[in-house]
Amino acid sequence: MNLEQRSSGVLLHITSLPGPHGMGDFGPGAYHYVNWLVSAGQSVWQWLPTTPIGPCDSPYQSVSAFAGSPLMVALEPLVQSGWLPAPTLPEGGFEAARVDYARVVPWRLTQLRAAAKGFFEAATSVQRAEFSAWCEKHNDWLADYALFMALETAHAGLPWWEWAQPLRRREPAALQAASLEHAPEIAFWQFVQWCFDTQVAALKSYANARGVWLMGDLPIFVAHHSADCWARPDLYFLDQDFQPTVVAGVPPDGFAPSGQRWGNPLYRWERMAAEDFSWWTARLRRALEQTNLFRIDHFRGFASYYEIPAECPTAMQGRWVPAPGKALFAAIERALGKLPIVAEDLGLITPDVIELRDGCGFAGMKILQFAFGGDASHEFLPHNYGQHYVVYSGTHDNETARGWWQNAPPRERAYAGSYLAAGEHNIHWAMIRAASNSVANMAVFPMQDVLGLDASQRMNLPGSTVGNWAWRFAWSMVGNEPGRVLGLITAGSGRGPIELLHLDQAAAA
Repeated sequence: MNLEQRSSGVLLHITSLPGPHGMGDFGPGAYHYVNWLVSAGQSVWQWLPTTPIGPCDSPYQSVSAFAGSPLMVALEPLVQSGWLPAPTLPEGGFEAARVDYARVVPWRLTQLRAAAKGFFEAATSVQRAEFSAWCEKHNDWLADYALFMALETAHAGLPWWEWAQPLRRREPAALQAASLEHAPEIAFWQFVQWCFDTQVAALKSYANARGVWLMGDLPIFVAHHSADCWARPDLYFLDQDFQPTVVAGVPPDGFAPSGQRWGNPLYRWERMAAEDFSWWTARLRRALEQTNLFRIDHFRGFASYYEIPAECPTAMQGRWVPAPGKALFAAIERALGKLPIVAEDLGLITPDVIELRDGCGFAGMKILQFAFGGDASHEFLPHNYGQHYVVYSGTHDNETARGWWQNAPPRERAYAGSYLAAGEHNIHWAMIRAASNSVANMAVFPMQDVLGLDASQRMNLPGSTVGNWAWRFAWSMVGNEPGRVLGLITAGSGRGPIELLHLDQAAAA
């Protein structure tokens, strides 16, 4: 994917796709969505992280930085392979408009366990060989992840630092005994990851063949309760009981008066540097197997990060600490080549962050909803952009465009109405058109904005822990008009096939 070419795309997480099994996945609905993107002239499909979800169903607090979410494994291919009987939905089926994780998660895991049983009982020799070869190829992260999940299951979800001391301290004899004792459970988690990889590779191939590039999302930090932390506790600021001594977050600002205390353990960067940042190289290599490019969340944390003492309940107390910056990305680039990265460079951005972003040649981000709080010199107004940016009407953390209009301060709403020549009925299209007509190389729009949905349809409300990450759309909400209008804007702004304009003119004639 060339980040220098003009392109346009849509932000829609996999879980938000329509489908019969309680949430979106890599099944038929994903292929149908690729076809819709093509028909609308789009060349980028951006996802949120596809790693397993964590507390509060968040994709940003995963038990693994390397594994794929079991919930995104489509069941249809497992049925077609003969490993899984056609699933029977629970009584009443699943809600179409939202993911009910409390019901969906156990039901899907039950289906995956049945499919694994079918595979290990009836797989052909060729299929077994493919599975074994894949496991061997990915053993550097898969072995720890699968054992971690088996032990988590055996401990009924208890965090790893509360396991028996030989296991939490990873004594070789204890690990070997656990591997033998839990071999069937380990094989299950390996099977699920193989299915995930097989399905995401097939979808990537299908999308790329049709001119659609997949854009992933890489959180900067890992969760405390994760296979990564358990496997390499020496790479994090943990005490002798494996508890964080300092944690991640951001200081107080206008949006969060007491700051945000995320709670992730912080990296011991000097130890990672001593290994030439091999953990990070492996992580980015894994990301590039699944997508064509990716956004790195909280990019400023690679220049300097906010360190909060673990005993502090808020982010009111903390300090900025230098991070490795260029040395990290130089090491990764030596191993992987030029990196197709979009830097999430929002928030408190200091000159060192800009220097790191530009020095590495990464694209930055512009958010149109942030543009109207000042005057014509505001950096988020389209006429002030440079080319090496990705412009969004909003992100998964923002209101929808219509929701923003409804809740914006009167002055901001008046300025936006004047600048965009828009009102509540068309603010979403006005933002999409302004972003598309800017010089920014890439423009991306949440699906909610393409559909003109209100604030009740947002994906995430930062700082809240209930009701997030659950939004889904249905094809009945789409119809013909959103794709047609998006295609016209995309073609007219030089981001998509000009034929979309000609076809519309022919139809009008």
